[in-house]
Amino acid sequence: MTDKKRLWPLMALWICLGNISYSTDETIEPLSVGDKHPEISQRVARIIEDLHYARPRIDNSLSSAILDRYLDTLDGNRLYFLQKDYTSFGRYRYELDERVRNGDLEPVFEIFNTFKARTEERVAYATILLAEEPDFTVDEYFQFDRSEMGWARSEEELQEIWRKRVKNDGLSLTLTGKEWSETAELLQERYERLLRRVTQITSDDVFETFMNAVAHTIDPHSSYLSPRNSEEYQIQMSLSYDGIGASLQLEDDYVTVINVIPGGPAYIDGQLKPSDRITAVGQGEEGDLIDVIGWRLDDVVQLIRGPGGTVVQLQVLGAGAAPGSPEQILYLIRDKVKLEEQAAKSSIVEVPEGESTYKIGIIDVPSFYQDYAARARGDENYTSTTRDVERLISDLKEDGIDGLIVDLRQNGGGHLSEATELSGLFIDQGPVVQLRETRGNIQVLDDPSPNAAYDGPLAVLVDRYSASASEIFAAAIQDYNRGIVIGQQTFGKGSVQNLFNLDRFMPGTGYGQLTLTIGKYYRVTGESTQHRGVMPDISLPSMVDTSMVGESTRDTALPWDRIQDTPFRVDTNLDPQINILQNRHSERAILDPNYNHLVGDIEAVEILRDRDEVSLNIEVRTAEREELEAQQLARENERRSALGLEPFETTEELDTNEPADVLLDQATQVVVDMASISDPTALPITGSETALYH
Repeated sequence: MTDKKRLWPLMALWICLGNISYSTDETIEPLSVGDKHPEISQRVARIIEDLHYARPRIDNSLSSAILDRYLDTLDGNRLYFLQKDYTSFGRYRYELDERVRNGDLEPVFEIFNTFKARTEERVAYATILLAEEPDFTVDEYFQFDRSEMGWARSEEELQEIWRKRVKNDGLSLTLTGKEWSETAELLQERYERLLRRVTQITSDDVFETFMNAVAHTIDPHSSYLSPRNSEEYQIQMSLSYDGIGASLQLEDDYVTVINVIPGGPAYIDGQLKPSDRITAVGQGEEGDLIDVIGWRLDDVVQLIRGPGGTVVQLQVLGAGAAPGSPEQILYLIRDKVKLEEQAAKSSIVEVPEGESTYKIGIIDVPSFYQDYAARARGDENYTSTTRDVERLISDLKEDGIDGLIVDLRQNGGGHLSEATELSGLFIDQGPVVQLRETRGNIQVLDDPSPNAAYDGPLAVLVDRYSASASEIFAAAIQDYNRGIVIGQQTFGKGSVQNLFNLDRFMPGTGYGQLTLTIGKYYRVTGESTQHRGVMPDISLPSMVDTSMVGESTRDTALPWDRIQDTPFRVDTNLDPQINILQNRHSERAILDPNYNHLVGDIEAVEILRDRDEVSLNIEVRTAEREELEAQQLARENERRSALGLEPFETTEELDTNEPADVLLDQATQVVVDMASISDPTALPITGSETALYH
């Protein structure tokens, strides 16, 4: 493409925006390799090859995968590059390994500069389309998920894709009652931001993106952070800012929730979930919502952050929902994420069963935390998960509980030592987990306490977001037959990472940091929790789709394997009890209105998840939305009728409904069953009083 042809789409954009003067001399400077990038690249390559658990070689096969991952990172939905671009980049397919080793990174920036030029072209075309309202009566469809498709083979094909994208964006806003003039203005602002976000990308951003393509090609938990993002990471980890307490990242123009930090305003409110997408932000309860689709992530973060005690509005598109689906408005009060809010908490639920009433203790453990600095300096009162849980167990025992639930849902892990020490509160003695390091050395981590703090009926409640240290604890309880695991297959993160501050390896400062996988966890049985996670003894339904969330969904995840088991003693056989508990649960669940309502909601969501396209006909979209809302209202009223409650008349009333914690309720009933079975914690193993497992 000649320079003149390349400038035309940008010139059209300037003319359409109206507030930017056109000049034939005005161009956007391409980005180039930074001064420190070559030596960082070389150092990272050496560290990866020397210390990564998989001992990878950065060779031709890895080079090809790095190129594909880098292109997917830039244009995963196939909306910008043309097939001819992809073909052109193919000349680097078997060169990137050597270029990473040597710090020769010009192709990395050539690819990005092409992406930036294509973005300019696409935004210019999208802006032109806004001059005329689309015909929303035409029967056609927009395929919003193009991740498995190839790149467009011609400019005309790509323009047709973008015509439908712009039409879909416009239809989504039109369905909210906006006139086309307002819709066009909002979309113009959105596309301007999209272009601005790309043009604001720095050389460090490009380098970080590419180095993460390198790291993620080896495994999903190794990563590189530029100096700026390394500093931001430290701020988030210290929780030393006022905000909502959520980790965010940008995915296909949407600011997406990665996780909700325990103790923060969003966690306490309970409505914001991982994979939700934030589409607009407003200040105060009455402030106007600002559309943030297409914004740069750090700009959105600045809108969300603010003085403690103030209100921020978030307009949220739920996880897995197609563009144009109904959105939710959340009102969150900014605050600091307080350590005491992250701490484990307990409660007691009283459950009538026959002529008896059972007291079931519940300990919610949001993370495996520890004040490591205080412990290192000899402070005897340092904060830790195990200490808090031990104190809560003591209080619950004084209250006369009949059984206990340790709730690890959405607990993404934390300190390894806390996982082993917490396990020790429930087993008398023995190994808890094995750790295999890069060089093949295996370390067995034992229960550090000689006695158990609690020996009654025990259940561990988990979901797909229970990961790492949570899986170590759940696996130990399961392997020792000390209790049962209830819920959903866990995440499957059985790898160990170490943080390398590159400033310690390089002359000067400002080199960023590398997080590298340097080991794997193994159960005492020798089986890894990596990839497979922990399978529950009693499964419960969940809105979390295991095909979309979890280690097994990541193409570069380390595989499941096993090593030699380590001797451990088991005093009980829970299999007969689990069979009884499963049968009772199945009989009870089918009659539970809340349980059946959850199952119905899951089935409805799964139907939507299977879609990869939406209609661009306003009558069809309106009918689909009305049908979805009617189905939701019908399911809710079926639940209310079964519970003897007055039915709702309108879908607006659904927003006032307080959802039940169905999974916790079911787990509580299972523990009541455990307590009601005679001698529930010690059904003997046939033929012997104890068994030694190898």
